[in-house]
Amino acid sequence: MKYSLIKETMVNVFGVTLFRIKAEKSFGDVSKGDLGGYIEKEENLAQNGNAWIYDEARVFGDARIFDKARVSGNARIYDDAQIFGDARIFGEAQVFGNARIYDDAKIFGDVQIFGEAQVFGNARIYGNAWVHGKFKLEAGTFFGIRYNKEEIKYLAMGNDQELIYKGDAIISEDEDNENIKKKEAILKKIEELKEQANKL
Repeated sequence: MKYSLIKETMVNVFGVTLFRIKAEKSFGDVSKGDLGGYIEKEENLAQNGNAWIYDEARVFGDARIFDKARVSGNARIYDDAQIFGDARIFGEAQVFGNARIYDDAKIFGDVQIFGEAQVFGNARIYGNAWVHGKFKLEAGTFFGIRYNKEEIKYLAMGNDQELIYKGDAIISEDEDNENIKKKEAILKKIEELKEQANKL
């Protein structure tokens, strides 16, 4: 047996009792005796392979984590979602519905993946992105949400990189005190936009 359910429990927002897991043997980067996250039942996490749930992450319903997949942070995986291959889910990410995350996909931040969505290959999804419906994302980096046809802007930064932004931004290449103040104002505006997005 790779892990066991211990007496430490918590009740999630759906009223479901979840049990903390404990490693019964060493595997991957997990040592015997390590405490993991929470699951509702043994079917949520495979007893074979190197899959593991870390930190305060929670897996419940008929969701399944297997192969070498890792779920950590405060991530929530539920309904009939499946995480497998070498996929990584962390941060505040939520994966639910019939979503499938696999291969080397990485999901983090406040991302929500649901419906029939599939994320695989080397895809990276982060920020406040929502992926749902029957999307299949195989490669690339996906982040953020665009509301009401907001204009997305690009600024060449050199070294084949571009800054991607939206809304009013003040951007300068000078490194004087005035520019530092402008950068601070931009960062403040970004935080305000994040707060507004979280309220939607």
